[in-house]
Amino acid sequence: MTCDLPLSVWATAQQSPRAQRHGRYLAVSSAHPAKMLPAIARTAICDYTRPGDYVLDPMCGIGTTLVEAVHLGRDAVGVEYEPPWADLARANLDHARAQGASGHGEVVCADARHLGAHLDPALRGLVALVLTSPPYGPSVHGQVKTAPGQGVHKANYRYSTDPANLAHVGLDRLLDAMRTVLAQVAGWLRPDGVVAMTVRPWWTAGELIDLPGALARVGEEAGLVLFERNVALLAGLRDDHLVPRTSFFALDQARRARARGIPRSVVAHEDLLCFRVE
Repeated sequence: MTCDLPLSVWATAQQSPRAQRHGRYLAVSSAHPAKMLPAIARTAICDYTRPGDYVLDPMCGIGTTLVEAVHLGRDAVGVEYEPPWADLARANLDHARAQGASGHGEVVCADARHLGAHLDPALRGLVALVLTSPPYGPSVHGQVKTAPGQGVHKANYRYSTDPANLAHVGLDRLLDAMRTVLAQVAGWLRPDGVVAMTVRPWWTAGELIDLPGALARVGEEAGLVLFERNVALLAGLRDDHLVPRTSFFALDQARRARARGIPRSVVAHEDLLCFRVE
């Protein structure tokens, strides 16, 4: 299905995630445990849209897609299930406007599986790019603080405590939900529009789940056609080698797995799956 697809490598981690967000996002945005790299969103928006186009993120989190879109002169709409993140996305859009962003952005707090009930119907057929990222399981890297004699304190490492959040429903139900989401967003695209998803493999019980491959199949089952599969680097690129930008938890999980005889490596990129309407 994907062996003959065009492929490119995006150098999207030349700066650290913190440096990419510094000043451009409110400092409290660091509390979200699974943010899209701003450079990934920016590259996708520049590649697949033009100024004045509409961009939609049906699972917008803190609003990375929206913020980068309005800074680039696009108009953006985000949908976010969790009210605190929806509020933060709105605050980040206000921050972008205060910095001179020329695009307009708005956020709706709703379930991405029911877009028709929450988005302005006038947008149907007008969206140039749907850019989003699904959850990769219930636990993510979060933040670490250490203190002498107190060990390691982990914080902000879960999407939500709501059992209905897609991060908590398991792989099969997640794929079913994403099939519904992708079928929904297809109805909002303009004829030459693109659906792009950042996604990475998912470890569970010592097993590597090929979530990118599974979502590529789900997208096609939803009536979309996969036309590109790009590599968005999470490590810096210096000449002919990578510069790791790995979290404490990613390293710790890889070390623990190797100690149990599991040949686990730290993920250094995300797949960017790009679809069009069939």
